[in-house]
Amino acid sequence: MHCSYNQELFKDFQGARLTGTGNNSIPSPTKAMAEAHQAVAFQFTITPEGIDLQLSYQALNQIYLSGVRSWKKRVSRMRNRVIKGMYPASPSSWLFVVIAILATMYMRSDPSMGLIAKIQQHLPLSLHVSLSDQGQTMLSALVFSTLLWMSIILALRFCLKLLLSYHQWMFEQHGRVSNTTKVWVTLLRLLSSRKPLLYSYQTSLPHLPVPTIKDTLSRYLESARPLLTDSEFQRMTKLASDFECNLGNRLQRYLKLKALWATNYVSDWWEEYIYLRSRGPIMVNSNYYGMDFLYVSPTTVQAARAGNTITAMLLYRRKVNREELKPTRVPGTVIPLCAAQTERMFNTTRTPGFETDVLQHWLDSEFVAVYHKGRYFRLWVYRAGRLLSPREIEYQIQKILDDPSPPQPGEDKLGALTAGDRIPWSQMRTQYFSTGVNKRSLDAIEKAAFFVTLDDDEQGMKGSDPVGNLDRYAKSLLHGKCYDRWYDKSLSVVIYKNGKNGLNAEHSWADAPTVAHLWEYTLATDAFHLRYTEDGHCMGEVDRSLPPPQRLTWDIAPEVQAQVCSSLAVAQALADDVDCHVFPFKDFGKGRIKKLRFSPDAFIQIALQLAYYRDRGGFCLTYEASMTRLFREGRTETVRSCSNEGCDFVKALESGETPEQCRRLFKLASERHQNLYRLAMTGAGIDRHLFCLYVVSKYLGVESPFLKEVLSEPWRLSTSQTPVQQMELFDLKNHPEFVSLGGGFGPVADDGYGVSYIIVGEDMINFHVSCKYSCNETDSHRFGTQINRALQDIVNVLSADIKSPSWSKATGEPLVKKNM
Repeated sequence: MHCSYNQELFKDFQGARLTGTGNNSIPSPTKAMAEAHQAVAFQFTITPEGIDLQLSYQALNQIYLSGVRSWKKRVSRMRNRVIKGMYPASPSSWLFVVIAILATMYMRSDPSMGLIAKIQQHLPLSLHVSLSDQGQTMLSALVFSTLLWMSIILALRFCLKLLLSYHQWMFEQHGRVSNTTKVWVTLLRLLSSRKPLLYSYQTSLPHLPVPTIKDTLSRYLESARPLLTDSEFQRMTKLASDFECNLGNRLQRYLKLKALWATNYVSDWWEEYIYLRSRGPIMVNSNYYGMDFLYVSPTTVQAARAGNTITAMLLYRRKVNREELKPTRVPGTVIPLCAAQTERMFNTTRTPGFETDVLQHWLDSEFVAVYHKGRYFRLWVYRAGRLLSPREIEYQIQKILDDPSPPQPGEDKLGALTAGDRIPWSQMRTQYFSTGVNKRSLDAIEKAAFFVTLDDDEQGMKGSDPVGNLDRYAKSLLHGKCYDRWYDKSLSVVIYKNGKNGLNAEHSWADAPTVAHLWEYTLATDAFHLRYTEDGHCMGEVDRSLPPPQRLTWDIAPEVQAQVCSSLAVAQALADDVDCHVFPFKDFGKGRIKKLRFSPDAFIQIALQLAYYRDRGGFCLTYEASMTRLFREGRTETVRSCSNEGCDFVKALESGETPEQCRRLFKLASERHQNLYRLAMTGAGIDRHLFCLYVVSKYLGVESPFLKEVLSEPWRLSTSQTPVQQMELFDLKNHPEFVSLGGGFGPVADDGYGVSYIIVGEDMINFHVSCKYSCNETDSHRFGTQINRALQDIVNVLSADIKSPSWSKATGEPLVKKNM
């Protein structure tokens, strides 16, 4: 709104003295306009004598400083690209190679075996004229040294890639490490000795291998055996055999071709077909949540908690942009994990489409979008290239909280469009949000670093019903009021009235461990580094001249308001059907489990099988998420944790077998589960391979009865462990009250359970259970009781006459004696 805006005013107020501004702001009330004029770089006044141009040097200085910040970031990105490109070598290694070559030549030796002379012969004629013979030789030596240095880098990166492709170490028993693995560890430590940037390992990570058809089908049939009758298993075996002999090999050839061409043969299809092409609501069905500390809140002041939380997340973003974060590694090892998911953490939005959604990512954003009492605001978090202090952000948030203005017509529940079905939202967005004021306001939300909701409710473990309050807390973070979150944003932070906070994350761009890493950093930085004053406010000083948060304006047509009501009805029905139960299990934790010589994750998974068997009277197809980030652009693989061995243990325990027999069966079940997890991590899983074969069949227009049946099987028990990745940030020994609650997700199947758990410290496991009220056979509280009982029963059976073993400090696993 530059010339056209001023021309319209000129027509309306002919003969009057007209003042315009050189920005894109929407006209505001008088006070806001006065503050806005202080922030613009120039003003012009149209008078009968001509145009009077006035410059604001303060605003020009702000623009200059913002430009400097932008250029610093560009230089930093360029520098990081150079450093990443030469990893595991360093920039100084080039100088070392040059000096070595020149020193060798000085000693009358030719290390290039005639190549330097060849390069000198092929120098441009102009250099032959302008340089002496000695100068030409020096230049040729520099060129040769640079080429040699680049060749060494490529060789080192190839060696690093080969080393990272070795996964046999994962299958070796603790205490029985092979000589090959010992040599491998030494070489890997040697090549990884230089401090890496966040993305330094990306190009050295191996590609995800394509398993053979025979191996995948064999593993599938083994996983399906405990869930099928003899006749059903024979039928499925025949379908698998027919698939292997006929269509399977044809599909496999196409998949291998893709694996040669693409960085990862799974991830792009997984993102598109599992997430972005889903036309139903992403609220509850896809998005997931993370919670605050269980027992404490660092402050009860809402604006202050928002100030520190926003600051901590922006500090994390700065570390991501500068690549200052340490690469995530397999716990207890030097083996790096893929960091590609981190790239789209901030400034990212999922935009709706008719057939498929699109993930849009912007390189940078200097503001966040804020929702409060039905109003949307743009909050600038940088000024003149400087990140605002937590106290300044608190000051700005308090302005929003104190703003008495009501929502505009249709504004208060606009977020319901992101909570309902995707096609209506796509149609509304195309028709009513593509131009004008609506587009500008929508851009402010979608291009924001992340979304913030200032919630009027109080949440957390409080009052006379702490467990019930945790359940309500989970439902609030999972779906809220169905319109007070922007579910399309990669990250939506919720700050409650009593100072509690939480996070809702869109799922397509990344998986839970990536978001958990951010949230751990945010909670720790908020509580232990940024801290609060005695009266609960943020630290730091306030620049009172800060421009106020910008209220977003809308022109919501009646058709849009009608669709908002329709989407809200769909979302509300979905939210009302979700049954959530969150409970901390404090009777024992991984410390007790380790003393029994078992993997904590395997222990919990087998307990979930026992709990489900008692709850439903049988077994079901069980999903446990495992990561494949040992490979470039890896995401997840499924561990089918309902195994023959696990079912044998459950049946033995329920039928009253002796403790010795139950312990023997449990050991087999635990070992089997760990092996399944290792296979999934190393690219030898089942479900992603079958999924990609199914996608190829659809592209080719051929039907596979086997693939169709396999991919239509319901996951009635969907589980996931939230990893604790940065224990060094939390001092649980001196501050045991700062325990994380973890996070959770909605049920995957209408008649099933979703279970998320986090192992905190040595003595606690927090569980998040979800299901649907509409299913008469499920109940989250009942299943939670069964989980509690199953954990107790298993530990009682295993505890008899067990001596405490030695444990590996590096891996946290039991050390197996050689005579065992």
